[in-house]
Amino acid sequence: MMVRFGTGLATAGAVALWCGAAPAVAAESSRETLTQTAFGASDRPSALRQIANVEANAAATLLRSPGDVEAQLTRALATSYRAKLTNSRADALQAKAQFEAITARNPRDAEAQAALGAWHLSAVKSLGGLVARGALGARKASGLDALDRAVALGGQRALFPGLAALLRLAIDPKDPVGASLAETAARAATPTALDRILQRRAVLLIAPLKNGDARGVQALANRLLPLGQFK
Repeated sequence: MMVRFGTGLATAGAVALWCGAAPAVAAESSRETLTQTAFGASDRPSALRQIANVEANAAATLLRSPGDVEAQLTRALATSYRAKLTNSRADALQAKAQFEAITARNPRDAEAQAALGAWHLSAVKSLGGLVARGALGARKASGLDALDRAVALGGQRALFPGLAALLRLAIDPKDPVGASLAETAARAATPTALDRILQRRAVLLIAPLKNGDARGVQALANRLLPLGQFK
């Protein structure tokens, strides 16, 4: 069964990989590759090649170090990105299981919580609530809860409120929490390139939000999400 499924950072667009891990060079390369794929890739074949390379590197790391959380998150995000680009239900479910396993082991991992929340909300956004729940076990409430935890755990970084704002407003452009999170992201710290990207994208939503342009807000939020350049 093939479903149209979008993940944010995977929309964990690129969400859960930017804390640093050993080996440092490989981890940095994976972070850069997935960030470029999520926000810069212009065609599916190139994006899928980049994702496959990242996934292969993560798998090799896990053969050497099965407990490497960075590699686990990298692999899960790569799988979720491939699910988005190929509309694969099997990949979507595999990514979900991986995200759930990581968050179960460490519920205070903000990046993993953000990735799990993005998985749920992206599925709901793409399929609608009933179909997403029946086909994938995705639930809006679960996604919102995970994103709220990520924002609470993530300190003052722009990544977490920025991603949460984009996802919330892509589903409901009149969501007052989403609007507030966009403002929070605009003022938040940007210690990494991903924080800066998501801050800039959250800021782009503020003007149409203030103008009450619900249709424009929703279209823009969808386009600004990780992999939002692909329909």
